[in-house]
Amino acid sequence: MSAPIVVAVSRDAEHRFSKPNADEIELVAGLGVAGDAHAGVTVRHLSRIAADPTQPNLRQVHLIHAELHDEVREQGFEVAPGQLGENITTRGLDLLSLPWGTVLRIGPQAVVEVTGLRNPCAQIDRFEHGLLKQVVHRDDEGNLVRKAGIMSIVLAGGPVRPGDTVTVELPAEPHLPLDRV
Repeated sequence: MSAPIVVAVSRDAEHRFSKPNADEIELVAGLGVAGDAHAGVTVRHLSRIAADPTQPNLRQVHLIHAELHDEVREQGFEVAPGQLGENITTRGLDLLSLPWGTVLRIGPQAVVEVTGLRNPCAQIDRFEHGLLKQVVHRDDEGNLVRKAGIMSIVLAGGPVRPGDTVTVELPAEPHLPLDRV
């Protein structure tokens, strides 16, 4: 099996649901994606700011696996990289199975630490009606399953481009499962 790769990068200086693709994004340690509305030391998501603007920003960089796009396409939805608000779209890496604290080395310099699962919201249905049920649902045991990607913080900055490889460094055991952040 080939190494996991970045298939697309996206950013938007405005608070919009979808983010336009770029040829390159620059990750900035402790802040997030340069030029993105969600970059910052404290929370930048509008709902989180309303609740408590002093919370640390554990959602600096949003990653989604391209395999999710493939999966929802089979259900009749058309979703392209960046359209669900992610900054980095990967292929070949099961992001949702990573434990909390996993370190991802992306490209030649950038390093992020996984902080949790994205908690999908109703905006997804406004983007494409019915899509929310594809990315968050209950499994056979009644457990909530969130599939809209993971969130991370930037440990080391650097450029990230399509085609960059992603290297996974698991944290020390015991591994803690991801929860919404």
